[in-house]
Amino acid sequence: MKAVEALRLGATSYVIPGDIVTNVHYLEGRVQDVELIFFVVDDGVNNLPSVGQVSELATLLEAHGASCTIHLPLDLCLDEEEQRQRASLETARRVIECVRGLNPWAYVLHVDGAAVRYGASPARWQQWLSQSVAALSKMGGWAGGIEKLAVENLEGYPLDFYEPLPYLRRALPRTRVVHLHGVAERDHHSLACVAPTALRAVVGELVRGGYRGVVTIEVFSEDDFLTSLEALASLDVA
Repeated sequence: MKAVEALRLGATSYVIPGDIVTNVHYLEGRVQDVELIFFVVDDGVNNLPSVGQVSELATLLEAHGASCTIHLPLDLCLDEEEQRQRASLETARRVIECVRGLNPWAYVLHVDGAAVRYGASPARWQQWLSQSVAALSKMGGWAGGIEKLAVENLEGYPLDFYEPLPYLRRALPRTRVVHLHGVAERDHHSLACVAPTALRAVVGELVRGGYRGVVTIEVFSEDDFLTSLEALASLDVA
């Protein structure tokens, strides 16, 4: 079985130069999901779509038979002092409400764990955990269900940082989105730079496990995207 036939593939909204709508047009027929990446910064600059653009995106995705995932902005400071936490939650709420009409498959988010990543006391770790869980519960209510939140494990963080997840197969039953990309002189590089045996091992685990979530090729150039598709197309997985 070809990997590209067995997986529900996605790509980012920044594969080619242009805005999100331009990229959704470009990805028509190439993937079954588009990861819409949004940014909101302190001075008010953002790329959030207007009501009209949300309607246009919804029409395009429906016509393509595609879903979307939403990548929320920046790392969310969910356990910090009240003002910073409130600002993070307000940013998340603003994006979620903006794109609600797209009925996203999932909301991908980074949880900032820098405060407890190195040598935190058990009490501090428990405080971080309980505050983060409470904040995520609020976000789940806005998103239409806690199951729609996909907390991303980040490079540089051990796999068991957020929860003990030593093996991919243990995580898959509760995983809505998987990101695939290569690493060369930088991360988010083409899958063509991943050793075929390594790529086959990961993709084979997804296919044999009957994974039904989205597998996003998380790269940010047309060449990286197209060569990633070629790398996946070359894989035969049992």
